[in-house]
Amino acid sequence: MHAVGIGATLLTVSLFFVGSDWTVLPFLAFLATVGVGWVRYQSELAKGITLLTTVATVAILTLIIGFLLWDAIPALRHMGLELFTRVEEPFWQAPRPDGTYSLTPMMVGTALTTVIAMGIAAPLGIAGAVFISEIAPPRVREVVKPGIELMAGIPSITYGFVGLTIVNAYFYQQFGTPTIGDYFTAGLMIGLMALPTVVTVAEDALNAVPDAMKDGSMAMGSTKWQTTKSVTLPAALSGVSAGVLLGIGRAMGETMAATVMLSHTKGIPGPPFDVFSRWGETLTTVIASEGTHASGTHLSVLFAGGVILFGMVMALSVASQYVEWRMQQKLGGKR
Repeated sequence: MHAVGIGATLLTVSLFFVGSDWTVLPFLAFLATVGVGWVRYQSELAKGITLLTTVATVAILTLIIGFLLWDAIPALRHMGLELFTRVEEPFWQAPRPDGTYSLTPMMVGTALTTVIAMGIAAPLGIAGAVFISEIAPPRVREVVKPGIELMAGIPSITYGFVGLTIVNAYFYQQFGTPTIGDYFTAGLMIGLMALPTVVTVAEDALNAVPDAMKDGSMAMGSTKWQTTKSVTLPAALSGVSAGVLLGIGRAMGETMAATVMLSHTKGIPGPPFDVFSRWGETLTTVIASEGTHASGTHLSVLFAGGVILFGMVMALSVASQYVEWRMQQKLGGKR
């Protein structure tokens, strides 16, 4: 059964990639194998399906990475490393075939909005998780937690529209910012969007800490806050850091809210940390706004921007794994 299922799957994928009209036949054979397995060999079918889904997940991720890298090659041949390091204007001359491109302004914009967003989401998210998990009475927890989770279901375009009509306008009118959209206001709204992710994951990590650890600390005379600060938070740090990491990924990859709120002018702020400058573009916004009409080298440059985003997320993932490993070493009594 496993051999037939795997063979049918591989044949289906192969015929699909070559565009064959016979793709449906091995797929029907796979469905028939699943049907027979469900009736007669459910446990074996479960093992095979879980293995297949795991392999499919890894294969899809590998294909996405390969697709991004392959389509980014023309841009690297055209601009070289200057594509990521160019700091002299003009940054973007498209769609001329001999035009110059630079992702540096968008990389700076992505970094600025991400730092601002996580400066809001990380401390508020961790504080909210601690309150819900350790401090709030049960009745308050039953109301607050679903409300925070509901925030994650609000469409990003709604956040962007609110940011455009209220937050951008307020800062422009009250503080006289150079333009009606800037990195600070975009980062502020993206931070609010990432807040539910941080709170939910961090709160689950805090609840996963065994009660025996907390009771032992309380039995030694520690207060509730001392137990939370010195026992619960360190024990759940890996999960809390995972929540912050997911929040950073949400902030870094946010598209619609930033696309609506930013001015889409390509340039490097001077100084680079000027979050109220007239420049306003990130890697995600330039891909979203120009991807539909880009072609040739221009399109390849946008794929190179996707590679940069992927690299940033991978670096964050590696850092999170290192933090988790260090905490396991510390909690295990190893140096």
